[in-house]
Amino acid sequence: MNLFMMELKEYPTMAKRALITGIAGQDGSYLAEFLLQKGYEVFGLDRSDKKIEDRANLRNIKGKINLAKGDLLNQESLIKALQLVKPNEVYNLAAQSLIQDTKNPPSYTFQINVVGVQNLLEAIKIVDTARKIKFFQASSSAMYGDVEKSPQDEKTLFNPKTPYAISKLAAHLLTHFYRENHGMFCGIGILFNHESPRRSPEAIMRKVTKTAVEIKLGIKDKLKMGTLDTYRDQGFAGDYVKAMWMILQQEKPEDYVIATGEKHKIRELVELSFSHLGLDYNKYYEADERFMRKPEHGVLVGDSSKARKNLLWKPEIGFKELVKMMIDQEMKNIKK
Repeated sequence: MNLFMMELKEYPTMAKRALITGIAGQDGSYLAEFLLQKGYEVFGLDRSDKKIEDRANLRNIKGKINLAKGDLLNQESLIKALQLVKPNEVYNLAAQSLIQDTKNPPSYTFQINVVGVQNLLEAIKIVDTARKIKFFQASSSAMYGDVEKSPQDEKTLFNPKTPYAISKLAAHLLTHFYRENHGMFCGIGILFNHESPRRSPEAIMRKVTKTAVEIKLGIKDKLKMGTLDTYRDQGFAGDYVKAMWMILQQEKPEDYVIATGEKHKIRELVELSFSHLGLDYNKYYEADERFMRKPEHGVLVGDSSKARKNLLWKPEIGFKELVKMMIDQEMKNIKK
């Protein structure tokens, strides 16, 4: 039923319904696939008129999901979408997350990441007077910023250092406000870096794996990056969306750090990517000041002990397996 919700008639159902913002993105598409396997009816909030077949991440589930007209910056449209869909669960995965995106200044980042979240929470509060809807907010490890101790858990103090991180912390606190002051079920996942072949090409892991394949195929001759000596805690997005669902299946809403607990240098990512293709990265890496960032204080690496104990969640795809997955899929994409 690839219909926009304004045309969809109500019909009885016993299946749970989920509404996902950002459904065409990496996390949204993996979550949609996971929920379909769980027997959910899945709806995506969408402000454009693009068809599902025109969205690369959703082509595999064409005919299995619906799109609901709505805009995070238009609260009235959110109220209408919620009234039509009548979701049991709402997952907010929409965000402006590219730190170095010149097309989207900090003002736009705050509009989407803060005002959009407030509009959505307020719309749920208005529509769901019985407080039956469960809401998931995707928070970010970027909120920790410059850290003094590692690993970080749910009690670690936040110290955001970028407009994106500040906006995510504001949304995080707003979600707490609606949980504590309006009795809403608002679960939060503090998500550390999670990657996949569906990740934006601007993200570090996707950039490295894509460029390595392009060099192998003779399309490019250099990998231009900043320093390779910073650390990342990087997991597979498909594992992380399972945690999102698990958070909403609990008796009470809480915050959970979702992370692998492993730290890997960017240099290790580069070396693995090129060696998988039979290449020596030293011949192709070129330091570029355009991609240099301020030195990081401390290491961002998550302690997901609470999620492992309470949710019985753990990552299934390891770092090396993830790199290989992304290299192999990139090769298929480019060859097509």
